[in-house]
Amino acid sequence: MFNEFRPQQTEPSVHMPKDYEKLWDSCLNVIRQNVNQQSFKTWFGPIRPVKLEGPVLTIQVPNKFFYEWLEEHYVNLLKKSIHQELGPEGRLEYQVLLPSANQPVTEKEDHGPILPTDQIKNPFVIPGIKKLKIESRLNPIYTFKNYVEGDCNRLARSAGMAVAKKPGETAFNPLFIFGDVGLGKTHLAHAVGNDVLQNQPNKTVLYVSSEKFTNQFIQSLKNNATDDFVNFYQMIDVLIVDDIQFLANKKKTQEIFFHIFNQLHQSGKQLILTSDRPPKDLDGMEERLISRFKWGLSADLSAPDFETRIAILEKKMNREGVELPYNVTEFICFNIKKNIRELEGVLISLIAQSSLNRQEIDIDLAKNVIKKFVSQISKEITVEFIQKLVAEHFDVSVEKLQGKTRKRSIVIARQLSMYLAKNMTNQSLKAIGENFGGRDHSTVIYSCKAVSDLLDTDPFFKDTVDELEKKIKMSLHG
Repeated sequence: MFNEFRPQQTEPSVHMPKDYEKLWDSCLNVIRQNVNQQSFKTWFGPIRPVKLEGPVLTIQVPNKFFYEWLEEHYVNLLKKSIHQELGPEGRLEYQVLLPSANQPVTEKEDHGPILPTDQIKNPFVIPGIKKLKIESRLNPIYTFKNYVEGDCNRLARSAGMAVAKKPGETAFNPLFIFGDVGLGKTHLAHAVGNDVLQNQPNKTVLYVSSEKFTNQFIQSLKNNATDDFVNFYQMIDVLIVDDIQFLANKKKTQEIFFHIFNQLHQSGKQLILTSDRPPKDLDGMEERLISRFKWGLSADLSAPDFETRIAILEKKMNREGVELPYNVTEFICFNIKKNIRELEGVLISLIAQSSLNRQEIDIDLAKNVIKKFVSQISKEITVEFIQKLVAEHFDVSVEKLQGKTRKRSIVIARQLSMYLAKNMTNQSLKAIGENFGGRDHSTVIYSCKAVSDLLDTDPFFKDTVDELEKKIKMSLHG
């Protein structure tokens, strides 16, 4: 293979000598002539030269997906550019960085927190194991900084931050985080662990999935080493167990976990558990365990609202070093509503399709990509349709909704039209305002706030809004 992947442990270069920059700029001039503007911006803009040693230029790329995509789709172009500048012996090497910390990351670290079994030594079969040998197995990308707060997760995130500051010393022990798949339970649990490691390095933190815990326990039974197994887990200061629901109907594993839980809790150690359901709904789990899960705080993660989904997607875009047109961002978040992982999947697929097909990212491309993630994309609702529906309901003309009259009944109808347009279309605030006589985005924001206030105080008005929303949704299937 032309390019060589050698993750390094050196600090990324800050002040790069001019010869690095000039050489890479020359390579970019060659590349720019052979790819479209969007592909160049997405795949070559974020690259930074690191060092030049003989015929080898080392460059930094944001993540492993980035590296693999370059190798698969642009290896010949890279080869052409580097040979033109360094001769036939010229070649590239890569540094893959963690965007959140701007640190080089090894290939092994980039696979995530779950390590292959053959790379994990059973710690409990080693008598007298020292704490220094216990690896946390946390994903360093999962931090509070990368975790977007919204109404859907505010309680859980606040509790997690409190636990991180004083593990084992708050009333949130255990911290039981539950919610549907893809809502950020694992991310939040890792964020707590990473924060503890950063600010309290003397603490021993361990992440383990319930499947891994079960397999380790079975292995300890085979080796007659259950005492070593329990002793190992007693050494942990912050124990994070992911997907605790998978312990259901595993009586012996539940029994050993019950004893470990008690010992850690009584010793003032912190437990963090994640599940796809609240403790009361954990079928197949011993009642004594369920009662202990309820000792601390059970924090629910719900599906993020539209604004939070926008913020999450923009955070992921920033992390990946890419930009999308805002109307495309809105369209994605309008259609992907319940699974944060799917947002990331759509983003990666979108930039990949754009680069592969040399196509600008627009609504049409986004529709084609999203079809793979959702069974049916919502038919596009227009601002004009909403205006017409509201005007008919309030028995006013669309022209008056778009006009400047300040008559209260028309003002309310206009504000409600803006509110519905914001929540049920893919239009930006600016575009919505332009559909109402050229008003600016601040007017739209004010109108939406006014409608929200009325919804909280006027039941009759709420019934009106519910009725209009039902009519609009029915139009999707008409």
